[in-house]
Amino acid sequence: MRHALVFGASGQIGRPLLDLLQAAGWRVTALSRESRSDEPGLHWLQGEFAQLPALPRGVDAIFSCGPLDSFSHWYAKAAPDAGRVVAFSSTSADVKAESADVDERDVALRLRMAEARILDSARTRDAGATLLRPTLVYGAGRDRTLARIAGLAQRWGRFVLPRRANGLRQPVHVDDLADAAFRASATPATAGNTYALPGGETLPYREMVTRVLATLRPPPPLIELPAPLFALALKTAQSRGIATGLGQAAVDRMRSDLVFDIEPARRDFGYAPRPFHPQRGMFESR
Repeated sequence: MRHALVFGASGQIGRPLLDLLQAAGWRVTALSRESRSDEPGLHWLQGEFAQLPALPRGVDAIFSCGPLDSFSHWYAKAAPDAGRVVAFSSTSADVKAESADVDERDVALRLRMAEARILDSARTRDAGATLLRPTLVYGAGRDRTLARIAGLAQRWGRFVLPRRANGLRQPVHVDDLADAAFRASATPATAGNTYALPGGETLPYREMVTRVLATLRPPPPLIELPAPLFALALKTAQSRGIATGLGQAAVDRMRSDLVFDIEPARRDFGYAPRPFHPQRGMFESR
């Protein structure tokens, strides 16, 4: 029986990945910050990278569905023997590399350094590491973009965007990401490679938000403001502790196309994500 070690197993991607591994007959050791009950074929360990419990000495595959930076440092120093490693990064490694926001540039730099650390460590151990970079994640109500939009819209009964927020996006469902990790782990050709994982549909930012709002009951109206008025509204909201993580660089990106090539992942491991048809409940935490 194959054995997997899964970090971030209780997260929005980790949970559906556990379901896939169990359905395929894998034995799974899963890490979570909180205590959880074991299931047949699934053993939970409680801990985090600062204080990990005793881990298996050898497994067939390691999956990282949580913070990449912490995982990369652990993997470089004290990982169990594993022939395959699949770790989630983010397209932010590219998108934010030239951002006007210094904090965003730092995020991109740390992601790229973590990616290099994992690939280098895997090569020294003769292991195959695959890095996966999702775009806008949705589906479990725990993402920081679409679920947040839904939450703010429900709270205030409306949602405000700047005019011409028509930059292209490719939102991707958590179940498709879990499937990608599972498929990549079983495909030797993915070892040593990094893949963008966009969703199955490319659409303007405004249309993406409109579809999210349409899932809510009642659907809140979308209000578009000229840039000066939007900046004033955003400043007022942030003074009240709302939308505090939304900087000018993020606002500017609403008008920029963030489109990634699906073909390498499709070619190498059959990646086939769904189009963006959100439904009620996808933006409620579970």
